[in-house]
Amino acid sequence: MKIRAAKSSEPIACQAIIFRNISELSKFKFTKEEKAYVELSIGDKKFTTVSIFRYPQAFYLVKVSDEGILKPQLQEKIRIQGNNLVTSLTQSKVESVVVSSESDANWAYYFAEGLALGSYQFLKYYSDKATRKNTLHTIAIKGLSADKAAELSAIIKGVYKARDLVNEPLSYLTATKLAEEAKAIGLETGFEVETFNKKKIESLKMGGLLAVNKGSIDPPTFSIITYKPKGAKNKKPLVLVGKGVVYDTGGMSLKPTANSMDSMKSDMGGAAAVVGAITAIAASKLPYNVVGLIPATDNRPGGNAYVPGDVITMYDGSTVEVLNTDAEGRMILADALAYAKKLNPELVIDLATLTGAAAVAVGKYGVVAMGTASEKVNGELNNAGNEVYERLAHLPFWDEYNDLLKSTIADVKNIGGREGGAITAGKFLQKFTDYPWVHLDIAGPAFLSAADNYRSQGGTGVGVRLLYEFVKSQANESK
Repeated sequence: MKIRAAKSSEPIACQAIIFRNISELSKFKFTKEEKAYVELSIGDKKFTTVSIFRYPQAFYLVKVSDEGILKPQLQEKIRIQGNNLVTSLTQSKVESVVVSSESDANWAYYFAEGLALGSYQFLKYYSDKATRKNTLHTIAIKGLSADKAAELSAIIKGVYKARDLVNEPLSYLTATKLAEEAKAIGLETGFEVETFNKKKIESLKMGGLLAVNKGSIDPPTFSIITYKPKGAKNKKPLVLVGKGVVYDTGGMSLKPTANSMDSMKSDMGGAAAVVGAITAIAASKLPYNVVGLIPATDNRPGGNAYVPGDVITMYDGSTVEVLNTDAEGRMILADALAYAKKLNPELVIDLATLTGAAAVAVGKYGVVAMGTASEKVNGELNNAGNEVYERLAHLPFWDEYNDLLKSTIADVKNIGGREGGAITAGKFLQKFTDYPWVHLDIAGPAFLSAADNYRSQGGTGVGVRLLYEFVKSQANESK
């Protein structure tokens, strides 16, 4: 998708015009009949779109009401209006649209954002992909600077990349291929990727990652993504850690039914979000030092798979009693979080499709958050989440939850039981940190069985826009 600032003199065949009051449309010189049709179609609706066609021109008039509605909800409703236009544009074979707002200039940005996100498709494996493809390929925005258009393009690129990675099947996206894809995106966008192979991982004694990988014939990888621009505002890096389980059967604690594995190619949604976020950050050239860590493997019950009752020695030398091999994400994240200590980070944020408990708690509507970061950091993450409508639900993180992880034969066990499952998973991860840290469990919104407005069916890319907005705020604050 190409997004650019509209030129004042360019011919316009298709326009999406956002307005608050019909009086704002006077300059477009609609006929009495057209005005009457618009008024009748709008009625008392606060959000709706009315189409007027004058060959060879098409107008999509988007009514928006901001009365009695908070800013984050308003922005989201405008994005949804943009998403709602995708089908109409494709049916009309529209290739380019100019978006403008006769009210608030920012509304055109949010509308274009929803339109671009809603236009995403994953068609790689269709034999008739050409006939399925949306026709829209260019969005021009009136009143938007070239820099702001480039920023939106970078964000959309990051989300698209994350969605593509999540939607790829294991038959293509093994742990090795995930590392290769990240490296290719880095070469294209402007960040570096170093990948540790199995031999290197063994030499580092990353016991959690190696244990999960024992049931697979495919090797694990551990990728380090580095974006360090000249003039970075932070001396210590922000470290993003993404769970990269490219497929999860549950291992020897096999998932109970076949359909409970249908979406398990998405268990690397955290890794995809890290790749996508750093893609957007690098493409937009934000002056901030960011490092991504991606431990990756599939989790299978074959070969010499680790089993319940095993005791694993982790990268940091601590021991873990494994009572459920389907609690594998925390095992590989633990090694990555311990490794992050070497980087002397200012803050570490991990993203993972970690627990069904998080999905049960908030569904597809938000991201479960917890950790040890300051109230200031949590507040800024909340602000970022509200801005892009990837909202955070903070769970309690009381010390008493540690009691549920006590083992009789090792330093800690890898599950805490049914009660507080999302929290005990976070408390397990905390044991491998000694720095300010935030854990984001994206199990609910990372992969959808049906589209939720502009959040597409399959991989949604959740976390990309959240992290980008947060990093942007940190870079601006550091000026």
